[in-house]
Amino acid sequence: MKDPYELLGVARDASQADIKKAYRALAKKLHPDVNPGDKAVEQRFKEITAAYDLLSDAERRRQFDSGMIDADGTAQNPFHRHYRKDAAGGFDFGTGGIDIDDLFSDLFGRGRRGQARQQQACKPKGQNLTYSITVGFLDAMRGGRQRVSLHSGKTLDVNLPPGAEDGQRLRMKGQGMPGPASGEPGDAFVEVHVAPHPFMRREDLDIHLDLPVTLHEAVLGGKVKVPTIDGPVNATVPPGSSGGTVLRLKGRGIMAPKGGRRGDQLIKLRIMLPESGREELAEFLKNWQPADYDPRKKLKPD
Repeated sequence: MKDPYELLGVARDASQADIKKAYRALAKKLHPDVNPGDKAVEQRFKEITAAYDLLSDAERRRQFDSGMIDADGTAQNPFHRHYRKDAAGGFDFGTGGIDIDDLFSDLFGRGRRGQARQQQACKPKGQNLTYSITVGFLDAMRGGRQRVSLHSGKTLDVNLPPGAEDGQRLRMKGQGMPGPASGEPGDAFVEVHVAPHPFMRREDLDIHLDLPVTLHEAVLGGKVKVPTIDGPVNATVPPGSSGGTVLRLKGRGIMAPKGGRRGDQLIKLRIMLPESGREELAEFLKNWQPADYDPRKKLKPD
């Protein structure tokens, strides 16, 4: 694999937040769902995902930066380095950032226990894996268990948090590739894609819905059935409601990630005229005109 920093277009001292931001921007452009059938773009998406998997893991990033593993996560021999002159004119044997005094102290001063600790610390983790699942809007808003098929052929159930966002990544510790030389296995990351809903949308913790109502319901008011992420409920339309009136259903939105607070559902009324009976309605309105009523009065210049 190419240098992960170059693939993501970030500096080597970039923060984790900058690395995540760069990956998400590239993933939106290069995701296979956005570029169906484009093998070159699909390959680039795999490369940036592998790069992000490496750099988003603090320990594996440290191992890569110090030369202990390469960009593919393969362990490197710490003594297999070229010799180079140091600033004083002597030779630096390039041990990849390993302190020679500490190394020999481990080998000879601390005994076998020290060696075992050193050896375990030098063993790189296995490669992380990334999976992608698409969930329905309601499933994402409610949260719950989702089944993921792993590369090994087995399946795992992951807990989807309520209000999962499109592009959110869930971590499954130890479910990646086995580590080289008995090192720790890598992790698996599940990237969540949320399918759009035909008439609901989310804004932060709130759910928004445009609700069609009849002219009769808008003028006279009444109870109407409203879909929510938890199922249909009855809402009251006040008499004399105009199109665009917003009703609030408290606590019918998304649960906050840490629990406790829950958002609301906001309903915007849309007055719909019937397909039939329009002639009678038109005839009635010809003979009915409220005195001195101008709904566009506020739009007139002073």
